[in-house]
Amino acid sequence: MNTSSGWDLVVIGSGPAGEAAAMRAAKSGMRVAMIEDQQQVGGSCTHLGTIPSKALRHQVRQVIRHQRNPLLQGVSAVPDVGWPDLVNKISDVIGAQVRVRSGAYFRNRVQLFNGRGRLAGEGRVQVEDEQEREWVLETRHVILATGSRPYRPDDVDFNHPRIYDSDTILNMAHTPRNLIIYGAGVIGCEYASLFTGLGMRIDLVNNREHLLDFLDAEISDALSYHLREQGCTIRHGEEYQSVQADDEGVTLILQSGKRLRADALLWSNGRSGNSGQLGLETVGLEPNARGQLQVDEQYQTQVPGIYAVGDLIGWPSLASASYDQGRFCAAALCGEPARHVGNVPTGIYTIPGISSVGRTEHELTEARVPYEVGQAFFKNLARAQITGEKAGMLKLLFHRDTLELLGIHCFGYQATEIVHVGQAIMAQPSPNNTINYFVETTFNYPTMAEAYRVAAINGLNRLRR
Repeated sequence: MNTSSGWDLVVIGSGPAGEAAAMRAAKSGMRVAMIEDQQQVGGSCTHLGTIPSKALRHQVRQVIRHQRNPLLQGVSAVPDVGWPDLVNKISDVIGAQVRVRSGAYFRNRVQLFNGRGRLAGEGRVQVEDEQEREWVLETRHVILATGSRPYRPDDVDFNHPRIYDSDTILNMAHTPRNLIIYGAGVIGCEYASLFTGLGMRIDLVNNREHLLDFLDAEISDALSYHLREQGCTIRHGEEYQSVQADDEGVTLILQSGKRLRADALLWSNGRSGNSGQLGLETVGLEPNARGQLQVDEQYQTQVPGIYAVGDLIGWPSLASASYDQGRFCAAALCGEPARHVGNVPTGIYTIPGISSVGRTEHELTEARVPYEVGQAFFKNLARAQITGEKAGMLKLLFHRDTLELLGIHCFGYQATEIVHVGQAIMAQPSPNNTINYFVETTFNYPTMAEAYRVAAINGLNRLRR
């Protein structure tokens, strides 16, 4: 076993949170080591989650656009695209992401250790690679950024070739005619959109009464409508009792007595933090039931010098937020004031997509805030009519008296891009954070961004009634 001393920071996990922390610390002159147990950097975000699923979504949208383009009807045959064909197409994107990230480690002189890292007492991290070689790194600070994995209940056989989770679905070698998705969270809804886009019949089982109930109710209802329109059957308020799989398919038995049968099952019911083999017991740390660690405003755990960021600390469990958590955590180690990720925009890559930031109508009503609504329906926008992407809307919530922008909710084409225009205005100090900006500013025409002008004028007209 080799001992290496003099490290300022050791980061375990090279996903968005770990990478951002390592780069920020290295740019401030710290001596930084990165430990990654996979052969390539990037974590689950690059290889299993965010990048693959969004690249797949793009491919499916291209198929849907081809099918719906009236110029191609009768001229070009509808392509017969299967799931394995789509998965094969995303390898180039993943490879490009790995090259970009590997270059950043090289340029910033962050030493990469390929192997499994674990705490070995305060100020010590042990690394073991596939050849069973071991190192002990002595360091002033440790940042745990090991991410999360799909939650797997013990009574479901994930070794069966027809039962998948959001990691293993990328290895599915066939294209099912019908599929059951158990769990209607963000990942479940995103994959429901992908598979219905390929013409599959989907049963989406939701253990709540509404889809994504953290969203504005109108946006949640719109998502439900479009999923059903695309061929998805949504079953609310259902809990599983058992899963039975055979050579021909999978039967999901629900506590209500329903029996659902399909060619395959995608289990998408939550995630667990990757904390099981981190050696937490050597420093007296204990994760919660979902494998997550508790941290303070500086992302420090109960043990001084040991920090945790990203999915390992739970909500919001978004790649965008994880990146900022890692960056803010490392910046605080370098002497900057502590910053905590706050008003994070929601990005949901269904078809159509969803994005929101700020408060919902329900939250404003509960808080007794006098608000008004401004709406722009995409079907009325010239840009949406040109592209054929007419489903969706932009919804602005603002204070009736001050006109302060309180919430932005978007459903439709480019929703995850559109939201940032409003987010920038919402973040301005008063009185520059009002919807007046949208009516006093000239937007390019035709664009999707001009939905802000349309929605703002619509909202002001409501005040003048």
